Amino acid sequence: MNWITNFVRPKINSMLGRRDIPENLWIKDPESGEMVFHKDLESNQYVIPSSGHHMKISARERLKYFFDDGKYEALENPKVFVDPLKFRDEKRYLDRLKDARTKTGMEDAILSGLGTIEGLPVVATVQDFAFMGGSLGMAAGDAIIKAFETAVASKRPMILFAASGGARMQEGILSLMQLPRTTVAVDRLKEAGLPYIVVLTNPTTGGVTASYAMLGDVHIAEPGALIGFAGPRVIEQTIREKLPEGFQRAEYLMEHGMVDMVVSRLELKATIARLLKILMKAPAPQAAAEPEILPPAVVEQQVSPQA
Repeated sequence: MNWITNFVRPKINSMLGRRDIPENLWIKDPESGEMVFHKDLESNQYVIPSSGHHMKISARERLKYFFDDGKYEALENPKVFVDPLKFRDEKRYLDRLKDARTKTGMEDAILSGLGTIEGLPVVATVQDFAFMGGSLGMAAGDAIIKAFETAVASKRPMILFAASGGARMQEGILSLMQLPRTTVAVDRLKEAGLPYIVVLTNPTTGGVTASYAMLGDVHIAEPGALIGFAGPRVIEQTIREKLPEGFQRAEYLMEHGMVDMVVSRLELKATIARLLKILMKAPAPQAAAEPEILPPAVVEQQVSPQA
């Protein structure tokens, strides 16, 4: 028995009040394996500085980085009937909802806010993948529709950050009904002549991709984001062929015309603000008028006293 390790050190630690070290002090880059200090990653909007890999971020962090000074007015999501099908698989749907709410601090997968980007008033909606894979159910559908209605009522452009595994299976056909409902909300925004910009983040799949996530005026994707209807593994098993390298990734889709541009998270705000100024036909800032240069004779006449 080592009496220094087992007796002296615990006594010293208890006397000094040893502080607990956070478990997530260092975060590993999934691509290179590099360890990044979490404060450096947070200050860089969770983009790995060396590799440019985009980590998943929460809906609250997304809006904080997106709006001017991180300030926005959160929209309250509509209340809906919970667990209409009394669904149960390995555990009850109610228990899954409870776990997701405890984990994320959100009522459902959608968070919407009103604020400004570079002074432009906008409505922004974010799907949080941490809440049951960002799946689309009745609560999420109603929240998205309310955001579109708010944009129309306040005459603001709409920006939607999509991140989802698709429809929420625990709500069955009621989940699939949200696809045409949200599509109608998109149409109403466009009838009002307001821009709709979609940012496709990792991953955006399933019915969400087959509806409002692909109906924007401009589609922007974050680098490396997985975007598609069915996953690559399902496609390979169905067609019994090997898919091309990078298939369904943002860069591949841009090369094939499915996405308008791939933009780093660090440049998203400036890019979207520039697009909105074009789509809203905002007047360009006027340059300061240059001083008029007068001929010497005129200057001399103005300065000399009157006879």
